[in-house]
Amino acid sequence: MPSTHNRDKPWDTPDIDKWAMEEFKPEHNASGQHFAEESSFMTLFPKYREQYLRQIWSDVTKALDKHFIKCELDLVEGSMTVKTTTKTFDPAMIIKARDLIKLLARSVPFPQAVKILQDDIACEVIKIGNFVTNKDRFIKRRQRLVGPNGNTLKALELLTKCYILVQGNTVSAMGPWKGLKEVRRVVEDCMRNVHPIYYIKELMIKQELSKKPELANEDWSRFLPSFKKRNVARKKSKKSHKEKRVYTPFPPAQQPRKIDLQIESGEYFLGKKERELKKLQEKRDKQTEVSEARKEERQKDFVAPEEEEYENKLLKKEKKEKKDKKEKKEKKEKKEKKEKKSKRDSEDDNEAPKRKKSKN
Repeated sequence: MPSTHNRDKPWDTPDIDKWAMEEFKPEHNASGQHFAEESSFMTLFPKYREQYLRQIWSDVTKALDKHFIKCELDLVEGSMTVKTTTKTFDPAMIIKARDLIKLLARSVPFPQAVKILQDDIACEVIKIGNFVTNKDRFIKRRQRLVGPNGNTLKALELLTKCYILVQGNTVSAMGPWKGLKEVRRVVEDCMRNVHPIYYIKELMIKQELSKKPELANEDWSRFLPSFKKRNVARKKSKKSHKEKRVYTPFPPAQQPRKIDLQIESGEYFLGKKERELKKLQEKRDKQTEVSEARKEERQKDFVAPEEEEYENKLLKKEKKEKKDKKEKKEKKEKKEKKEKKSKRDSEDDNEAPKRKKSKN
């Protein structure tokens, strides 16, 4: 039975925002005593994050010192630890510190991860590795969540007001609780083969409807799109028609037995040791063939490709000049020889009648 006790409360005025998140200050811890026990959380981080964590660890300690929480970085073990101290006044801050080191281990940059220490921001690390067993299919669906040039992820971040990072087998999200709930639904359904674009459309419509105060107390299901599964007609693979066999009343010829084949090859008459040796020899022959084939394949990589001969244009020009000079020289010599010969011939022609006269 509902309570009928409904007296007016003088402190409950309409100007009070009951859902506002107030900052927890040391004066709110009225007793001023430290916690009865020390709380600590440890998170392992992958090897590739070691260098980055070294660089930003001084900033992490400064951020946590404001809330009197101790942090340790163990590079040998590959772990990060956060602990409460005697001065810690906020009991929820150790949970926030745990989330901070968890996000740093999952490749979230420190300037973004440190925002988790604020009261109005929460985080969630969604595991997506167990949804799909096939690796290629998993990579495709994860890429579908990111979208071309990260556009799908940007749209989700704007609509849910959350920071989202897809890394390996997890999706890290930071933001308000309402937005985180939507992000988890989109991520899980994306890994179950439901495209994120359907949820993006739905979230866009909800965002527009929330701006209208007259629809605040109404059901929005009539405005939201309903996407039904469609059986898309796919092309059927053409089956190769088998040729019809000609009917024969006679049964097929009987196949030879294993013993008959051994008798034909002569293996049947060998002893047990000889058979084993023969099998071993055949096995070794096959191994040598395979190894030789592999060696040939490996050697292909070391064969130098045929390169075009490089011709130095300057040397080519010099050679051409030398050749031209040589040709000119040869032509000149030939010309001189011809001239000399012609002179001789003319001289001989002039001397011939004189000789005749002297003889006479």
